[in-house]
Amino acid sequence: MSLPTTSDPRAADRAAPGRGKLTEVADRVLAYIQPDGGWCVSNSGALIGPDAVAVIDTAATRARALALADALAAVTPLRPRTLINTHAHGDHTFGNFAFAPEATVIGHDLARAEIVANGHMLRDLWPGTEWGEFPIVPPSVTFPTRLTLHVGDILVELIHVGPAHTTGDVVAWLPEERVLFAGDVLLSGCTPFVLMGSVAGSLRAVARLRALGPRTVVCGHGPVCGPEVLDATEAYLNWLHATARAGIDAGLTPLQTALDTALGDFAGLLDPERLVGNLHRAYAEERGAPEGATVPLGPALEDMVAWNGGRPLTCLA
Repeated sequence: MSLPTTSDPRAADRAAPGRGKLTEVADRVLAYIQPDGGWCVSNSGALIGPDAVAVIDTAATRARALALADALAAVTPLRPRTLINTHAHGDHTFGNFAFAPEATVIGHDLARAEIVANGHMLRDLWPGTEWGEFPIVPPSVTFPTRLTLHVGDILVELIHVGPAHTTGDVVAWLPEERVLFAGDVLLSGCTPFVLMGSVAGSLRAVARLRALGPRTVVCGHGPVCGPEVLDATEAYLNWLHATARAGIDAGLTPLQTALDTALGDFAGLLDPERLVGNLHRAYAEERGAPEGATVPLGPALEDMVAWNGGRPLTCLA
């Protein structure tokens, strides 16, 4: 299915390619933040050891991926040898080409399968976006539960926490620095999105990440933050669950429930239309669907557009 885009006058100001910024969040641990974190405007990370560099996630478009590579080249002469994908979505993986084949791409077993199956599908949702040309580069090293990496003297624990945002979510945890690269399991200032994962699974993932005791969190979208994002995400997910239960009891569809629901404390989050997609997932789980089971994407996206007053979702990549 193809969703048209709208002309958004904020696009150039909010998310022009190359506006990503490297920020050191711990010694030789960098976050690459692309404002303002909306649809397909994702974050990355870099770990710079004395003789090795690893990248965490890439970007959605050719221009943005090359801008990330250029930003890293400006701070280290070392070429990345390792690339970690936190999950399968194209805004975190399309830019893999900018670092492979020199860098070994690592991801979860399920993420590799999804990347291969989806190909360039994300481009079909926003055909008006300047994606550029690039090959799909899936992980060549995969794992089912945990994997430990050593980027020079930087210890990284890769932990599968899905199904949450997707079924194959991986976080990168740096225990010595207490820095967590959370992928899209946690979003800073953005509406959580669990349509392709699980509500219950996301709540468990938040609990697992809280137990790690992170001091600094680099989310998949939005500014660098602290552990308060765990509380905010948990609050949204609990509200989502209660909203879905009330909607089902009232005999309403996910769209009807969303239209009848005030966003309240969550009104200030980016991309609020995700509530509708999240309700599609929550309804399925409330009715007995297994966590991570496929929920039809087309009807959920159409309902999100309807909730948005018929205005297509705006991709700022």
